[in-house]
Amino acid sequence: MNKFTDRAKELKTDVPAVFLALKEKRTPWYAKFLAGVVVVYALSPIDLIPDFIPVLGYLDDLIILPALITWCVRCIPAEVFADCRSRARGMWGGGKPEKWYYAIPFILIWLAVITLIVIACI
Repeated sequence: MNKFTDRAKELKTDVPAVFLALKEKRTPWYAKFLAGVVVVYALSPIDLIPDFIPVLGYLDDLIILPALITWCVRCIPAEVFADCRSRARGMWGGGKPEKWYYAIPFILIWLAVITLIVIACI
């Protein structure tokens, strides 16, 4: 496999690992703040650059998010992140994350936005 493919697979584990590091007591406060930004941005349905804009729309998915994750990983102590990464590998074993209900606020936000759009159009 090439370096790009390996890094893409690693990012799939790093997002849940960053979330776990956010809850870890050994993670410094500034790394927790950055981890919170990364997790919210990764899970948020709202992108910095909307996906419907040709080419530029996917830049945040290809450049901004991996850059934020890399920056966050560098702020977290290596031994803490190694522990979080090993725990994150088992999170998706059953096909869905253990804490799938964390997606509920994002679903509610989208339902509210869609409702407001429908009301405004009527």
